[in-house]
Amino acid sequence: METVLEFIREILKGIVRELTAHFFRNNVLENKTPPSRRRKQKGGSHK
Repeated sequence: METVLEFIREILKGIVRELTAHFFRNNVLENKTPPSRRRKQKGGSHK
């Protein structure tokens, strides 16, 4: 019974580690900011 609990604990540790690495990789290393776009000028008379 104890070995089964250790086995499950190791599996959960691996899953948590992979998820943490995945989110870290997406949020920190590939920090892609969208390119700043200029606002289109609307028609009409401007002074």
